[in-house]
Amino acid sequence: MPTYSSDIIPFFHRMYLQLTLVLSISLGIIQAVDRSNFKTCEQSAFCSRQRALRPGQSSYRALLDTLELSDSRLTLQLLNNNNKVRLLLELYRLQGNITRVKINELKPIKPRYEVPDVLITDPPTEPMSVVAQDERGVVLSLGGVDRRLYVNAQPFRLDIMEGPKLVLSINSRGLLAFEQLRMRKDTISHKITSTVGSMWDKIKNLGVALPSKAFIILFSPSPILPTLHLTPLTLQASEGEEQEMEVDQPGMWEETFKSHVDSKPNGPSSISLDFSLPGVEHVYGIPEHADSLRLKNTDGGDPYRLYNLDVFQYELFNPMALYGAVPVLLSHNTHRTTGLFWLNAAETWVDISSGQVGLCGRTDGSGEVPQTDVRWISESGIIDVFIMLGPRPADVFSQYASLTGTQAFPPLSSLAYHQSRWNYNDQEDVAAVDRGFDEHDIPYDFIWLDIEHTDGKRYFTWDKNNFPQPKDMLQGLMDKRRKMVTIVDPHIKVDSSYKIHSEIRSRGYYVKNKDGGDYEGWCWPGNAGYPDFTNPEMRTWWASMFAYDQYEGSMENLYTWNDMNEPSVFNGPEVTMLKDALHGPWEHRDVHNLYGLYVQMATAEGQIRRSGGLERPFVLSRSFFAGSQRYGAVWTGDNSAEWGHLKMSIPMCLSLGLVGISFCGADVGGFFKTPGTELLVRWYQAGAYQPFFRAHAHLDTPRREPWLFGPDNTALIREAVRQRYALLPYWYLQFYQAHRTGQPVMRPLWVEYPEDVTTFTIDDGYLIGRDLLVHPVTDEGSRGVTVYLPGNGEVWYDVHTFQRHDGALHLHIPVTMSTIPVFQRGGSIICRKNRIRRSSSCMENDPFTLYVALDPQGNAEGELYVDDGHTFKHETDRQFIHRRLRFTSNTLSSSDLSPDSQFPTASWVEKVVILGAQEPKAVTLTSSGGGESSVEFEFDPVTLVLTLRKPDVNAGVDWTLQLQ
Repeated sequence: MPTYSSDIIPFFHRMYLQLTLVLSISLGIIQAVDRSNFKTCEQSAFCSRQRALRPGQSSYRALLDTLELSDSRLTLQLLNNNNKVRLLLELYRLQGNITRVKINELKPIKPRYEVPDVLITDPPTEPMSVVAQDERGVVLSLGGVDRRLYVNAQPFRLDIMEGPKLVLSINSRGLLAFEQLRMRKDTISHKITSTVGSMWDKIKNLGVALPSKAFIILFSPSPILPTLHLTPLTLQASEGEEQEMEVDQPGMWEETFKSHVDSKPNGPSSISLDFSLPGVEHVYGIPEHADSLRLKNTDGGDPYRLYNLDVFQYELFNPMALYGAVPVLLSHNTHRTTGLFWLNAAETWVDISSGQVGLCGRTDGSGEVPQTDVRWISESGIIDVFIMLGPRPADVFSQYASLTGTQAFPPLSSLAYHQSRWNYNDQEDVAAVDRGFDEHDIPYDFIWLDIEHTDGKRYFTWDKNNFPQPKDMLQGLMDKRRKMVTIVDPHIKVDSSYKIHSEIRSRGYYVKNKDGGDYEGWCWPGNAGYPDFTNPEMRTWWASMFAYDQYEGSMENLYTWNDMNEPSVFNGPEVTMLKDALHGPWEHRDVHNLYGLYVQMATAEGQIRRSGGLERPFVLSRSFFAGSQRYGAVWTGDNSAEWGHLKMSIPMCLSLGLVGISFCGADVGGFFKTPGTELLVRWYQAGAYQPFFRAHAHLDTPRREPWLFGPDNTALIREAVRQRYALLPYWYLQFYQAHRTGQPVMRPLWVEYPEDVTTFTIDDGYLIGRDLLVHPVTDEGSRGVTVYLPGNGEVWYDVHTFQRHDGALHLHIPVTMSTIPVFQRGGSIICRKNRIRRSSSCMENDPFTLYVALDPQGNAEGELYVDDGHTFKHETDRQFIHRRLRFTSNTLSSSDLSPDSQFPTASWVEKVVILGAQEPKAVTLTSSGGGESSVEFEFDPVTLVLTLRKPDVNAGVDWTLQLQ
């Protein structure tokens, strides 16, 4: 069993998480999370309050006489008929078929939070024009001859039309709700009594006739009204309108959950808006949830919750919040894919009613058209939503990427295998594990150290007893072209002798409590402070700590893992930070879901800066938000060694890919509990075909290195890992394309087959890029799986047997423990490196084997991408190779897709395997210089596989292979 510094770790769990999760070091007992420690909608005051509003006619109307149209936007005031509060509606037509809708208070008594740093730029706009207008509303052009935005005045409603078809409707169910910021009633009464006092009598003594609604001067030192205001008692009411005081409800000004009190000094501030999608039955996205890929109806249950939380051994098929939150939802039917991006970082709930005929429902003469209604509810901030109108799945991905950026292009080695554990004991333990991989001929690239490697949970340090010479350890790995990851969490031990803490405190960079002191909570080190990563100065300072002269013992092959960055606070409400903590002028409730993104952002910047801007970073983060894809990888958190968790890893990563985060994986074998050997082997087989491939385990579980389960299981694990390494060129190409275009690496079948309704609910099989279909075995004792191969008129090839199968059918496959069902699409060319070495860097100059899978017409296409695998020179100096591989008319050719780039490579084409081929009489290679030579070949008439041996042509030049 690995050692650790103190029994206080499980003590923190018992005493400060206040969960019934039991971590017994002596017995190794781990129980599931206590669901009662996390809120339901009913226990969340604002969610309960908003959800109590039922669909009906909206209380808002658009004041058409306030309409203003400029080159970049349209503004219009909305009036609440009940309380006379005015809102400001802003409409933008953005480039790329995106519409932006913003709603804020017209005259808030203080600014409301608007999310910064997520959009990569101020989205470029395109002109809008008024097509028609009357007393009922306004019609705006969204480009093209038939794309229109209808603004209905009373009740207020927005409809996006394409010709006669309604694409999407906003507020059709009348659920727009906007709790305006206001003073607390007892505060107003107190101000009137204490500051006006005898003023009222003095005014009356002047003999002035008083109106029914008197004007009062309010002097307030409170943060809600920090300046002098001349305000009527009716607050925001405009001339001729009387605004009624809002009726206070429980939880508006103070809320208690268990023993924690949220003081809510700004009062109620929640927002809500509904969207209706006629003709839609399938919606996806809004990760992170341990649930099916297709989002379910929430009628009668809790909405999906988006609120980053540290949830140990989370439940499956539950809409409860997990570690990350990406407020992006995709809808899809056979005609169109659309996306909704709700840009709000506060706690958010999403209600879904799918498959029902609603207020937008239409009939086509043959029956009712189904409809999905989506309602977003957030605790604070403004309504800022981007409607991505597709119409194809690829269009929505590009549209979202244009807003928040694409997946960071990772170092090639980070796509290989990672070996991790909480914790490897010391330097000798690390060296022994490293030797074990070599002795058992299993490749790996990264070994990971968890919190026990530090000096008493002081991050950026090393335990001097167990890791006295970290540079020697790192150099030993570097000599084998391997790397290490150490954990750096964002909770900082409160210790005056700890440099990191002292500097953060002296600079004033900690999050503050509501009284202005440094916020402190309990986490792994004990009492800890939490850096305010929303502060750009704090992020810059944090990045500087990764410099080699600051992070003692670090080297260029040391990378970083950001855990616990939801942020996790063991003694906080729901294991996180109090909402009334302060980040400068903003409450934590406003920024909560951004915290993890900012931690990863600053850490990635630190890795880049330490290399002088040359090297690409690798940072793994547990918490994330929209835009996190720009900074590294994520994983599905503290899963369990159960078959259900293995199965759930697929839809969880698919959901993340749909919203831009392609670099996703699940801990192989499960973090909690001890997997049986069958489960462990199947998890390795599944993990080898997921973007991020790491094995990790809890410190209470037995050691789990791949060779500890007998020679047969070691061989099965070895084969799975070797398959991953052979496919690294393909994985690297997919990440290059994701970085350039925003298309997901791991994607649902419907993304490539959008008209095939059979694919719409499949989440046990998936595509890697366009060309590999994977269906891992995820059921205990399975003797067979049924795989759906999409594509009417297409063919698929088993990558192991080369057997050909027709598309658009369900295929039953008998399986043994060695089976990993993977298929290559007919019409594709995939490059592999079949000389597997101890690390990916050792394979840098090894040759390629091309697998050419012919479609029914005898054609195929693919690409090859090569660069140095770790620097930004592919961007700064255009040092890369990008080639098109094409087979047509019995000729295979390689041509340059980027003539203005260059990169020398020693790799060559060693072999070409053509599936679905016919036997040629001869094969001739024509090189870039025009020379010709014969190529050896072998044909198998049973499998119809043609193998061309040793064409020995450089991978970076033009060539053709002619089959005669």
